Amino acid sequence: MTSISTPPRTSPNDQPETGAKLLRHSLPVRLVHWSVAISTFFLFFTGFGQMPIYKRYNVTELISWSGDYNLTLAMHYAGAVVLLAAAAFHVVYHMIRSEYSILPKKGDVGESMQIIAAMFTGKAEPPSFKYLAEQRLAYAFIAANILGLCVSGLIKVYKNMPGVDMSESMLLVVTTIHNITAILLLLGIIAHLAAFLIPANRTLLPSMFTGLVPVDYVRHRHSKWWTQLSKTKSS
Repeated sequence: MTSISTPPRTSPNDQPETGAKLLRHSLPVRLVHWSVAISTFFLFFTGFGQMPIYKRYNVTELISWSGDYNLTLAMHYAGAVVLLAAAAFHVVYHMIRSEYSILPKKGDVGESMQIIAAMFTGKAEPPSFKYLAEQRLAYAFIAANILGLCVSGLIKVYKNMPGVDMSESMLLVVTTIHNITAILLLLGIIAHLAAFLIPANRTLLPSMFTGLVPVDYVRHRHSKWWTQLSKTKSS
């Protein structure tokens, strides 16, 4: 198996070496992805632990500490620190490298509809860049809700500091935003994972562990990205 980070000097119609791989996600990108994923799961678990549902549904019979409010609160804060650090690194890393291909583009909604329709009808998908249109929209949705969670969460932490007096109405607004963005984020994650039930998307799953995708897959489904890489290599 051959691994390559950029395409060889070939014309668009040439066939790549059988089994050749292309680097789609660098190690820092993968580390950020899994840091966000694990810390978010941790935050959901400990966040629900702030409510009495674990005792009500006997979760504490399996995980005794899950009903300890002070412990789950401390763990929630720890998870938030990891998430904030990963998010900050993600933003700074890609800004320094001027990498913005994951950000939504004009026409992404319509293109997403075409791609989704093609998945179920068997018709050809429109040519895509490194990220599909719906992936860019999903990123924006998840990022917006993470931002809402982080900002509202920091305000809630500030409220718990000694000497801080926050009005009940303000606290209600902040808590409502925190809860709504948490629910929306959970729905976004479920949709993100459900996307891998579609056969056309499954090739991308291993890349979140290895960073690599098959070259023939890129040429077939991400032809605009392949063209960009080919031009970069030949220049």
